[in-house]
Amino acid sequence: MRKGNCSAGFDLRTWSTDATACRRIELLPDLSELDGLVVVLVRPRNPLNIGAAARAMSNFGAHRLRLVNPYAPGFREARSAVGASDLLETAEEFNSVAEAVADCSLVVGTTAIRKRVLPDAVRRLDENSGSAIRQQLQTQRVAVLFGSEKIGLTNKDFSHCHWLLNVPTKEKNISMNLGQAVAVCLYELARGAPLPQAVQEVQPAAAGQIEYITDALLEALRISGYVKPGTDAMFEKKARRLILRFKLEAYDAKLLLGMVRQIVWKLRQSK
Repeated sequence: MRKGNCSAGFDLRTWSTDATACRRIELLPDLSELDGLVVVLVRPRNPLNIGAAARAMSNFGAHRLRLVNPYAPGFREARSAVGASDLLETAEEFNSVAEAVADCSLVVGTTAIRKRVLPDAVRRLDENSGSAIRQQLQTQRVAVLFGSEKIGLTNKDFSHCHWLLNVPTKEKNISMNLGQAVAVCLYELARGAPLPQAVQEVQPAAAGQIEYITDALLEALRISGYVKPGTDAMFEKKARRLILRFKLEAYDAKLLLGMVRQIVWKLRQSK
């Protein structure tokens, strides 16, 4: 755990090789749109909730976790969270909300509303509010605050917020579990982000491979009687142009040639 120092980074470069298709796919470094997002848990107590919040952050590409006055025993226990222990190890602890959001240009507080008289405008968690946060994240750091399991955020906590965010739940059971609330909010923020771009290094079929396929296909057509005497030259050009339009990869050309050759062999046997 570090206090007051917010620096984190990781390399999400991933390589995947499809040995069957003889191609390499490189996922470009995943510069997550949530890199600048700060998740602030204010006075959390339950280690399961802290762990669940960290796990959700790991799922959706957010990695800046800050806690304001957490229940110490619960925080220590939460560090064993499956799949997010490293995130909890780098989490920052603060004594006040003001300190936790000092470097953020937009601060958004979450609330279930209930019958409270709120000091700020409340926005619904939806595409519009998610887009507003993502747009801010392009240039500035944004903090999203989540209150304690018992009372949520207080009016004093709200005084640090530019606006408030509400997850639309049913009146019968209006409040959400802390970990679930973090997951739902992060999902809405992440789902509008573009997918990582993939760069495929694919070897196109060589002209010689195309010629082999053309020859084998013509032979199959002759044996089957499709090509009539005297029309060989015309069908050769048509077959070659047809195969060129397929824009075959090297492996696909090899596979297709094997198929056509097998057809030719079978036709010869039948003759």
